Amino acid sequence: MATQTPLLLGIDCGNTVVKAALFDLNGREIAVHAQSVGTQKPAPGFTETDMDEHWQHCVSAIAGALAKAGVGGGAIAAIGVSGHGNGVYLLDRDGQPLKAIQSMDTRAEALVASGALDEAAILPLNHQGIWAAQTPVLLRWLCQHQPELYQRIGTAFLCKDSVVHRLTGARSSDFSDMSGCGLIDFGRGGYSDELLAAYGLDDAHDWLPPLHQSTEVVGEVTAASAELTGLAAGTPVVAGLFDVVASALGSGVERTGQASLIAGTWSINQVIVEQPPKPGSVFMASTFDATRFLAIESSATSTANLEWFIREFCADECQRARDRDASVYQIIAEELTDVSLPADLPLFHPYLYGAGQALHARGGFYGVTGWHDRSAMLYALFEGVVFGHRQHLDRLRAAGVSFDSVRLTGGGARSDYWAQLFADVLDVEIDTADGSETGALGAAIAAGVGAGCFADYADGTAQMTRLSAHYQPCTDKREFFERRYQFFCQLRRAMEPLWQQMAEFNQGLNSPD
Repeated sequence: MATQTPLLLGIDCGNTVVKAALFDLNGREIAVHAQSVGTQKPAPGFTETDMDEHWQHCVSAIAGALAKAGVGGGAIAAIGVSGHGNGVYLLDRDGQPLKAIQSMDTRAEALVASGALDEAAILPLNHQGIWAAQTPVLLRWLCQHQPELYQRIGTAFLCKDSVVHRLTGARSSDFSDMSGCGLIDFGRGGYSDELLAAYGLDDAHDWLPPLHQSTEVVGEVTAASAELTGLAAGTPVVAGLFDVVASALGSGVERTGQASLIAGTWSINQVIVEQPPKPGSVFMASTFDATRFLAIESSATSTANLEWFIREFCADECQRARDRDASVYQIIAEELTDVSLPADLPLFHPYLYGAGQALHARGGFYGVTGWHDRSAMLYALFEGVVFGHRQHLDRLRAAGVSFDSVRLTGGGARSDYWAQLFADVLDVEIDTADGSETGALGAAIAAGVGAGCFADYADGTAQMTRLSAHYQPCTDKREFFERRYQFFCQLRRAMEPLWQQMAEFNQGLNSPD
């Protein structure tokens, strides 16, 4: 498809997929091309990717998007990159790929549990404490367990930074990604020796790249990268964003007090605030722009549960979705239209992959009877995922974070039934964003600001984002959902000691005699 208008390229790098998307300055998606990313699992709990292979997937995604659009690289005004936060991507002292650990990695769980890291010293500085896949925690693990590799580190940055480096040769990162991974001292507004020392990384300061605002141009596409991708040499590339920030921006969330809910593999619940939340009050704090922050509550408790259900029990529905060129989420939701809410419905805990910092939490159906069918179980799963999101929003409210509008994106937003359930359970008005590539769109908006196409984020989102649908909560269901939510929370409290005992029992079974 030929076009004469300037385009913006957004590259969105997840743990499993790289997407390159081209947009015009009105936010219209011109073309998108996705490439799967391979994950290596060299040991239990280890998730890594090959950095050379990762770059080749980026090259293919970019070239594929240009080919689908029928344009040359000269049509692109600027490029932005977003990427999964945390994990760590390492270059050696010659600037060559050394190791890339993804954000699903759990190798450092024992280190976190051991108390060897001084969380009491860390928490007041980075406002989020420690967890296994956090970048500085992984660096400390490498120091202890792979000292020879540790001594070879020349640069430690994040997924999207490695792509920016390949495109431009620039060694850079941005504030949103580095704050989201725990390496920003909020009191100082940047790196600090005190924070690094608290992680036991006194020698790491020189490895960390210069910090930039997400919209700042950090380099230009090199001749070598242009030859590989089809881009034009000299095209400006901005520092880029943490992917949850990009997704918020790409859904049109840019005003203080707006909430961005992402019902994807992870349950992401974030609100733009003027001041960072009190240390320890929420799961994660990140910068949003030069003056504001995101208060973030998240866990792998959202549509990953439905993906499991579909994979194990819904082969026919998957085929129907392919035949109709429709979303499998919409196909599955059609099964729920005849479910009666006042019925004796089961409850579901969406903890198939743990519950954030409660790693031993497990999924479960409760109150199942002989007359319940698959539709009742499926309804419980849909509702349980929304209850999980509500738990995160309750923690944000308890931390003093307020919001006056909610934008829902991710797989859950592609189902009208599920989006309405979000409005009913959360008892708030829900808007969904037009378009599915919100991460790439957010990166493209940042690129547009950096290239001077837009004055700021507000201008960029006004021109490039649109609403898809609006959902009003049904007030006559309020008492029903409130009572079921309280049962959901009571069940979690009752199960927590049992989950811990089960984990200890299973660990004993797996231990050598």
